[in-house]
Amino acid sequence: MLFRRLLPAIAAVAALALASACGSGGDDTLKGKAEDGELTIGIRFDQPGLGQRRLDGKFVGFDVEVAKYVAGKLGVPESGITWKEARSADREKMIADGSVDFVVATYSITDKRKEKVAFAGPYFQTGQGILVRYTEEDITGPETLNGKRLCSVTGSTSAQKVASEFAQGVELVEYGQYSDCVTALLAGNVDAVTTDEVILAGYVAENPELLKLVGNTFTTERYGVGLAKGDSAGRAEVNAAIEQMVGSGEWRKALERNIGQAGVQLPEPPRVTEK
Repeated sequence: MLFRRLLPAIAAVAALALASACGSGGDDTLKGKAEDGELTIGIRFDQPGLGQRRLDGKFVGFDVEVAKYVAGKLGVPESGITWKEARSADREKMIADGSVDFVVATYSITDKRKEKVAFAGPYFQTGQGILVRYTEEDITGPETLNGKRLCSVTGSTSAQKVASEFAQGVELVEYGQYSDCVTALLAGNVDAVTTDEVILAGYVAENPELLKLVGNTFTTERYGVGLAKGDSAGRAEVNAAIEQMVGSGEWRKALERNIGQAGVQLPEPPRVTEK
């Protein structure tokens, strides 16, 4: 009889102990999430040379190789990775709601973004550029875009920077993906596309007789690995992996494999500063 009366109390204590055990296991940290040998990683699906899903379903690009290297250092093999598309407008939300464990998607480190997510890295540095049709002669840089239709993606600050600092008379057009902007450019629906030069160079490499880059880069963009805000241990793990990738020579090899033919000068690896 006494045992029966004690059953609810025993059950409550057991539930409390289980909750406590789960809460102290580090499940909300990147290292904790990697313990089962699986991770969900956000990348771009439409950026040649950086993050792209091929027709055969394989994911390729420099960002993809960085993501795989980091996952490997966390004990997760490629077979344990689930890839998710992380568009510009969705990256902070995906990290915050746990849809992905981290993001490697040409993700520029900015103070505004650091209010919502943490960054490790940077692992790459580039600058903003301008992409036009190969026959274009009037557009030679951002200051020549007045009266022109300039395309960038929703959630990106690239086009707004051109409008505010170089060409107040530019007409801004937004699409969901850079590949949509490039399609619109080839169709004559927009006059130029702007984002980071290394991204644009991938499209030039695919269409060298139809597209070209013009002018010099006019910003500094530092790509970081985005992860949950407050996960300092996870950031330290990712930083260590980036530094090991650089030190081993794998960073340079991955860059040459994926971007070496894109027509841009390959940079030196940036120093990891997000600590």
